[in-house]
Amino acid sequence: MARIAGIDLPKNKRGVIGLTYVYGIGSSRAVLILDQAGVDHNKKVSEWNDDELTSIRNVISSSFKTEGELRSEKQLNIKRLMDIGCYRGTRHRKGLPLRGQSTKNNARTRKGKRKTVANKKKVTK
Repeated sequence: MARIAGIDLPKNKRGVIGLTYVYGIGSSRAVLILDQAGVDHNKKVSEWNDDELTSIRNVISSSFKTEGELRSEKQLNIKRLMDIGCYRGTRHRKGLPLRGQSTKNNARTRKGKRKTVANKKKVTK
């Protein structure tokens, strides 16, 4: 069982793909890590020996922020934007898109499920 940064990597996948299961490691970074550790890209995770696993762990811990540390840093960056009251911070606070997207018709991912607003009733005489 290959366990890196608190994540169990899938045994039956190639090393490059298996490393992407760790938060903060994408495909290009996974290739870089395996190169630095001296592990073959096409080798499956189950075929890694203890020395290779240790070298991969050392490369990740020394070079990159992953999992909890990276998540907390992202949250602190968002909190900082909200505290200083900049445009992006106010958009975060309101739950709206940050990067200039239109909100008239779309933006359902950020705004959430539709909330129907009822029309005013017409007064009958």
